[in-house]
Amino acid sequence: MTVVLGASEIGSLITSVDAVDAVEAIHRDLGSGAMTQLAPGALTGADEAIFLPMTSRSDRLGLVAVKLMADIPANAERGLPTQRSTIVVSSAVTGECVAILDGASITRVRTAATSVVATRHLAAPGGRTLGLIGAGNLAIEHARAFAETMPFERIVVWSRSRSTVDAFLEGVGFDLPGGCVIASSPREVVEQADVLCTLTPSIDPVVLGAWLHEGQHVNAVGARPRPTHRELDGEAMARGTVIVDSRATAFSKSGDLLEAIAEGALSADTRFSELGEVIAGTAAGRTAPDDITVFDSVGLAAQDLAVAARVIDLAAERGVGQAVALARVSGAVPA
Repeated sequence: MTVVLGASEIGSLITSVDAVDAVEAIHRDLGSGAMTQLAPGALTGADEAIFLPMTSRSDRLGLVAVKLMADIPANAERGLPTQRSTIVVSSAVTGECVAILDGASITRVRTAATSVVATRHLAAPGGRTLGLIGAGNLAIEHARAFAETMPFERIVVWSRSRSTVDAFLEGVGFDLPGGCVIASSPREVVEQADVLCTLTPSIDPVVLGAWLHEGQHVNAVGARPRPTHRELDGEAMARGTVIVDSRATAFSKSGDLLEAIAEGALSADTRFSELGEVIAGTAAGRTAPDDITVFDSVGLAAQDLAVAARVIDLAAERGVGQAVALARVSGAVPA
């Protein structure tokens, strides 16, 4: 049987999932060589739409996942989400389809969890201020994730839209560990933040390298998975020690990385370390308190699988979701 979990059911479960632990464990698997992550392919559509079939297999979890992510900028004019995704999870042993899940909440939660994990392993200790450039749903998820795991004394946030900032403040409510400051510009956020998260669907840079300061850690998160879209300029990438989630994915989809290389700010011959390698101890991350570190977060199917697996287990424990017989099985299944 296959369990089908829609957005509302996942929403009732995912707050009970330790996404940070799940994501950290899957990146450790990647860094130790226990699993590999292929770069996603891309199918183009009308109106600059792209469809990304993102795949991952974990022998530790005994599962294979495929997430079909649709990135459709024209949906904004239709009043629809510009990104939608569906995750299919199957047994790595029998091939049985274990679950079909809406991908929206899982994607947001695993993305924020990954920023927490990267910050845990790359940021200098003692940071007091979290900076958020962008105040949408992903910013709300980041504020919650950091508040639950490594709270900051204050948050500085900026968005082009005051209504988005108001929705952010309402969304995080009283969960914030400290004060929240509304900045007047991205530069103001950068200059005040010990840890900076860029969370905008930007095409052109919103963060310049000249604004960064010693000891800072940056999570570059928001740009769409397209090779020309970026949030950081070439100087910002060059000033930092760049850590990627996956080399294969970054060299395929990260505009932050690829545009910096095209400008000559970074060398294409550089073997950028992966976050999982830092976690597993096979690569260095921050080497000095004054270093600037940049985590180039494009997003991996392995992260989706890690969180989806825990949601599926919790759904089974609580009897949540609709069980569906998708396939008719005939003959004995080999032992």
